[in-house]
Amino acid sequence: MTSVDLTTIRDAHERIRPHIHRTPIVTCELLNARAGCQLYFKCENLQKAGAFKSRGAVNAVFSLEAADAARGVVTHSSGNHAGALARAAGLRGIPAQIVMPETSPRVKVAAVENYGGEITFCAPNLTARETTAQRLLEETGGTLIHPYDDWRIIAGQATAACEFLEDCPQIDMLLTPVGGGGLLAGSLLAAAAMRPELRVLGGEPAQVDDACRGLAAGHRVSVGTGTSIADGLLTNVGALTFPIIQRSVEAILLASEPGIIRTMHLMMERMKLLIEPSAAVPLAALMESDLDVSGLHVGIILSGGNLDLSRIPVADGTCDH
Repeated sequence: MTSVDLTTIRDAHERIRPHIHRTPIVTCELLNARAGCQLYFKCENLQKAGAFKSRGAVNAVFSLEAADAARGVVTHSSGNHAGALARAAGLRGIPAQIVMPETSPRVKVAAVENYGGEITFCAPNLTARETTAQRLLEETGGTLIHPYDDWRIIAGQATAACEFLEDCPQIDMLLTPVGGGGLLAGSLLAAAAMRPELRVLGGEPAQVDDACRGLAAGHRVSVGTGTSIADGLLTNVGALTFPIIQRSVEAILLASEPGIIRTMHLMMERMKLLIEPSAAVPLAALMESDLDVSGLHVGIILSGGNLDLSRIPVADGTCDH
């Protein structure tokens, strides 16, 4: 696969349908009042393996030819893609080699182990991740399933927006988080095919704003490793995903660290939804922006709910043990 269109998105949706949830869309009057618009939240925090990443992982694994699948899959990921790929490989009965940084969140390491993935830990930097993954590829003959720079992954992630537009056709605007860019790029492609007039925006931590900077510069930029409570968004936007985002996104909105934490607390307290910091970023960014959304119907994809309950952030940015 070398591109994604509505046909490949629909094919991906059929392929993954038996193995994922069609996640619900929920609303909250309090948040509507605070945002000044009608908000709709697609709860990918309730997805299999706790995040939208299951969509791309299942699509990629079940797209493999039998001979390739038998040799297993390899990836490097600090978070939700790792667990999602381990789960998808288990569903197909094939091995999964997962390279994870030593600093990966405990809850996400446990998920990979529970799904039967074999973890190889490495130093917490991209060079170590890629070098270790390459060694495993050479040792196993497996297939690399990149966390976001893979058309099969992008097509799978696009199914979340596809469902959103089918189940909530009244939305005028769609927001997703952006880290590597698979979800945002997939959402842009789905919107272009199904609702070309839909306004699609990304939300990014202000402390890891490579996508926003890249749009301003006209090319991909790197902000290094960066630091943010939104650990799922620390990856720089990808070579495949950036051109799609650059071509079609309306804007990338930025969220402060206190704003992300406040939004997490607000959603957990008022909506009773357990979300991880990355999932709070789009709403936090919207609330902190000067974007006029008065009277609009705004859809937000809540990307995941894999939160370490022993380290729930509090308002001052520390963690409550």
